[in-house]
Amino acid sequence: MAREEERLTRAQEEPIVDGLPDVPGIGTAIRLTPGLGVHLRGLADELLVHDFPGATITRVERETLATAVSAANDCFFCMDSHAAHATALLDASGSAELSSLLDEIKMGTSEGFDDKMRALLHIARTVRRAPRDLTSADVAAARDAGATDADVQLAVLIAAAFSMYNRMVEGFRAKTAPSADAYRARAQEIAEHGYSGQPVPSVPR
Repeated sequence: MAREEERLTRAQEEPIVDGLPDVPGIGTAIRLTPGLGVHLRGLADELLVHDFPGATITRVERETLATAVSAANDCFFCMDSHAAHATALLDASGSAELSSLLDEIKMGTSEGFDDKMRALLHIARTVRRAPRDLTSADVAAARDAGATDADVQLAVLIAAAFSMYNRMVEGFRAKTAPSADAYRARAQEIAEHGYSGQPVPSVPR
């Protein structure tokens, strides 16, 4: 089934767990308890927004790693929303022409990216799939391409964290949108303010 068909099919699904908040995607987990909201948003900010000591990868590149992991985990809500966040950041920086690379990420490739980002994408996808398959050679290749130890750390952390977020969304069969365009408005807020303290939107239609 083509990606667009699958996205439309999933938009028709209802959650398989009762008692969930009527919000899309990861918002179902965020709104289950106040503590979950604080910690799940806070983790996203730590990995995708806040300064990370020694890291050289940008917010756009971090969102791209989250998109790649989510695409590999077949989580449309997370894949589409984080690609939208990356696109909003590119638009704000005057680099909108690079947003087409996110379509490659959604398809599971790394075409168009530099060697450093390709190496980090490989690390993130490997950790997502089978973390023990990650080798010292993979890490060395990333370093040789210009990645710092902190960049590699972030790639591993993002892969692990977003696999968790993806499984929360898909385990609940949380509501998702029929079109990736539904995430644009929220993406602007994320680009400007990060994840913490922002309202969870209503279910996109």
